[in-house]
Amino acid sequence: MRPRRLRKEVPHLEITAFINLIVVLVPFLLSTAVFTRLAVMDLQLPAQQSAVEQIKVDNLQLEVVIRKDALEVGDRIGGLIQRIERTGAEHDVKALQSLMVMVKGKFPDKREATLLAEPDTSYDQLVQVMDAVRGTVTAQGPKVVRAELFPNISVGDAPLVKDGKTLKAAAAAPTKGNS
Repeated sequence: MRPRRLRKEVPHLEITAFINLIVVLVPFLLSTAVFTRLAVMDLQLPAQQSAVEQIKVDNLQLEVVIRKDALEVGDRIGGLIQRIERTGAEHDVKALQSLMVMVKGKFPDKREATLLAEPDTSYDQLVQVMDAVRGTVTAQGPKVVRAELFPNISVGDAPLVKDGKTLKAAAAAPTKGNS
């Protein structure tokens, strides 16, 4: 008797179901990708301060600090310009915006501002203050006019406050004599 060999057939890969899926999926993904738009806002984080800063009398370094009880608008070099107390549950964004218009009138070429927020500041408050610093909308007759104030906004952490005095982050680090 002759030994029998089993005939093994080469398996065929069945990909028709996969091709059908791709045929349906690709046009669907292409059609929905056209309608998706992302709103991206460029933020510039504050640069690390060097040991020696070039200080100019005319140079405004605008800072808006969001505190729990007020908005503090100031110049990094010159100090506090105005403190806008909180009225009710929200910060007075209209007063901030009118102050920004006055500051822009004195420094028309300045485009940068730094926004410093305390850790417990809500995202909504941060965005409202950022919008007030960035620009303003005024009605002139039947037209609505948008004016750009300080569009280049840097975001950072507010300096700590203890007993009404501002503590700098560098002052919180232990020194040689305080260990």
